[in-house]
Amino acid sequence: MAGLGELLVRESMISVEQLQEAQSETRRSGVRLGASLVKLGMLEEGKLLEFLSRQYHVPSINLDDFEIDPDVIKLLPQDVAIKHQVVPVHKAGPSLVVAMADPSNIFAIDDIKFLSGYNVEVVVANESQVARAIERYYQGNVAASLDAVMREFDEEEIEFDVDESAIDIHDLEKSAEDAPVVKLVNLILIDAIKKGVSDIHVESYEKSFRVRYRIDGALYEVMSPPPKLRDAVISRLKIMSSLDIAERRLPQDGRIKLKLGKGREMDFRVSVLPTLFGEKVVLRLLDKSNLQLDMTKLGFEQDSLDSFQHGIHQPYGMVLVTGPTGSGKTTTLYSALSELNQTTENISTAEDPVEFNLNGINQVQMHDDIGLNFASALRSFLRQDPDIIMVGEIRDFETAEIAIKAALTGHLVLSTLHTNDAPSTVSRLLNMGVEPFLITASLNAVVAQRLCRRICSECKVDVTVNPQTLIDLQMTPDQIETAQIKRGEGCHNCSETGYKGRVAVYEVMTMHDELKEMLLNGASTAELKSEAVRLGMRTLRQSAIRKMLEGMTTADEVARVSAAD
Repeated sequence: MAGLGELLVRESMISVEQLQEAQSETRRSGVRLGASLVKLGMLEEGKLLEFLSRQYHVPSINLDDFEIDPDVIKLLPQDVAIKHQVVPVHKAGPSLVVAMADPSNIFAIDDIKFLSGYNVEVVVANESQVARAIERYYQGNVAASLDAVMREFDEEEIEFDVDESAIDIHDLEKSAEDAPVVKLVNLILIDAIKKGVSDIHVESYEKSFRVRYRIDGALYEVMSPPPKLRDAVISRLKIMSSLDIAERRLPQDGRIKLKLGKGREMDFRVSVLPTLFGEKVVLRLLDKSNLQLDMTKLGFEQDSLDSFQHGIHQPYGMVLVTGPTGSGKTTTLYSALSELNQTTENISTAEDPVEFNLNGINQVQMHDDIGLNFASALRSFLRQDPDIIMVGEIRDFETAEIAIKAALTGHLVLSTLHTNDAPSTVSRLLNMGVEPFLITASLNAVVAQRLCRRICSECKVDVTVNPQTLIDLQMTPDQIETAQIKRGEGCHNCSETGYKGRVAVYEVMTMHDELKEMLLNGASTAELKSEAVRLGMRTLRQSAIRKMLEGMTTADEVARVSAAD
């Protein structure tokens, strides 16, 4: 039987050239041919639907205008609906009517017949409508699904002795593969992806067991499964991460790769830590599709962006990005590397861990256990004819020394450091044992950053703030007079928090000659900061206030993410 592409060419609805282009897009993105044709503007979605209906002699349906009975949805498992991109719409006696974008998919029809026990009648629908229906009827109610999974457990079903030595590993493995446990873990992971979670915390306590999500920098408890399930759930996560489930006394690190369909993948970085009452698992979600590599969209004010770009476009020297864990340092570095990534440049990175794969850049994963640390990787890089080097973090004098030597010998070096603000970075390097003259000779710029939560756009309202609060934030009288402060009231879109997403605030200190002179003369951090501000540096607090005045964030967030100048 002729394929869809061939049939469309035969009917003169598309040309052979258009078919070849759409097939290339399909291979690249993983979507169906019909979706590629619509995406590329070669065929209207309505015309494609009309053609499929006529060609395969099946009725068409507008799923957006159709309300499906929940009992009908239950007749087809979620994984099958997602795999084949089909939605059950109606049950008529021994027949089940299913909507699909590709009526020629006989494998899907056979699967549905086998799993449901019904005869299958096909109606055709637009691919986008099918995807929306799956989202609405299956994935839109994960919380209810979690409850449903929890009801599948018999209270007496799983029992583990608290004496770790008495646990049978084979029993543990069997329990971890138990259908309800597998379902529960899968749902936790899927729910986290849908909610835009950055970290999942699975925590064991003496008499409780809980799961928390970190959303926009804040932790929220989402469920408390029975403590009896603790070992089974944690073992399931360890099996998925290819970790040793028998090892319960030492920390372990692993990775889970989840395929979401349509060519999209999600990576989970898994860390297991033994605690007093069992193991704690933290999963970091690494979603490449959400990685923001456009520097202009990160949150830089224009003057700060100009200073940062000036620093990274120098032919040599060192640019440091500082801030606490989870402040977006890696994203800033990746965006800088993305801008610098040209065929004329040899770029090498030493990371622990490698969070995202960047095409055209040589990324090296650190392995301390075999002696591959930042210092040894840096030494190797210098023998690889590099132009630009990125070091995940400068943790000790040895790494700092090699990085500075590299910066002094014609290489551009990018790295991170854990300090409170940009001027204190200099003090931190001095404390590590780096000589002042080496710092002045190598350092181009220092960027300090924080992430503050954005006000939800759906429930943003004006709010009156006590003038004293604004004075305490060090706002100027002019700013206080004209300020229109906003906050989020809380709605369905932001899970009643009032915040949705985050925006970065930056402090960029360019190493001007005046600062270098002061550093050589032994100036304090406070003196360096004062001079940097005089030379035009915008502090973290000033940047955060600017975001608040633009209606992006709240006064509470300004006080939370930045210290007084």
